[in-house]
Amino acid sequence: MRTTTNPSLVFSFVDHIFPRIPSDATGNAASCAEMAIYLMLGLLRKQNEMQISVKQKKLGEPVGETLLGQTVFIMGFGNIGIDLAKRLKPFGVKIIATKRSWASNLQVPVLKACPIQNGVVDDLVDKKGSHEDIYEFAHQADIVVCCLSLNKETVGIVNKSFISSMKKGALLVNIARGSLLDYEAVVHHLESGHLGGLGIDVAWTEPFDPDDPILKFKNIIITPHVAGVTEHSYRSMAKIVGDVALQLHAGTPLTGIELVN
Repeated sequence: MRTTTNPSLVFSFVDHIFPRIPSDATGNAASCAEMAIYLMLGLLRKQNEMQISVKQKKLGEPVGETLLGQTVFIMGFGNIGIDLAKRLKPFGVKIIATKRSWASNLQVPVLKACPIQNGVVDDLVDKKGSHEDIYEFAHQADIVVCCLSLNKETVGIVNKSFISSMKKGALLVNIARGSLLDYEAVVHHLESGHLGGLGIDVAWTEPFDPDDPILKFKNIIITPHVAGVTEHSYRSMAKIVGDVALQLHAGTPLTGIELVN
C-alpha cells in the first residue's frame, strides 16, 4: 500500500535536519582530488614561470620537479583524502596522513587478504597519524595537502608554527576551506622563502580579491573554488537530489544523503 507524505512533516524535517550529500557518492571527492594533483603538478613544474618563458620565447626553462619520489602529507583522510591517495600512488609518492581516528583494519576474503580502511585497500597510506602528529608529519613532507573539514578546532590550523615546521621549500596545497590557513603566516613564509609554493582553490575571503598582494609571488596558483565544479559531480548530485525528492514524495526511506543536526 502506497503511503502519502504529510507536508507538515516534511517541513518539520527540513527545519530541524540538514541533509548532506556525501562527496564519495557523487564524484565530488574525485574531482577535488584531481584538482589537488593539478595544483601540485602546477607548482612542481612552475606553471607561472613557464608562461613567462612562453612570452619571452625561451625554451627549456624553467627546470621543474616531478611528483615521483615526493612525500605527500594528506592532512584529513576523509573521502577526498582517500580519493587523493588512490590517484597519487601511481605517481610513485610516499603518502603520510592524519585523521581524528583510524578504524581497525579488516581482513577481506579475496585472493590475497588485504587490510581495508573505509572500503579501500589500507596500503594507500605509508604512515598514519593523529592530530597530535601534524607538526612531525609536516616536517617530513615535501607537499602538504589540506583536506580537513572546518570547525573551531581546525580554523587557522596552518599557522606560523605549522608552516615553520615544514621543510624549507616544501609546497602547501589547500582544497578544503580557506580559513584553515592563517593568511599572515602564509604571506610571511612566502616572503622569507621558507614556503616553496602555494596552491589554493579556496581563499580567506571569497570571491578572491584580484588585487591581493599575495598575487605578487610567482610560486602560487589560485583557482576560483572550482575543485568540485565538474560536469560529472554536478550531474551525480542532481540525480541524488532528484531521487531524494521522489523518496520524500513516496514516503520511503531516504538514500544517498546523510542527515545532520
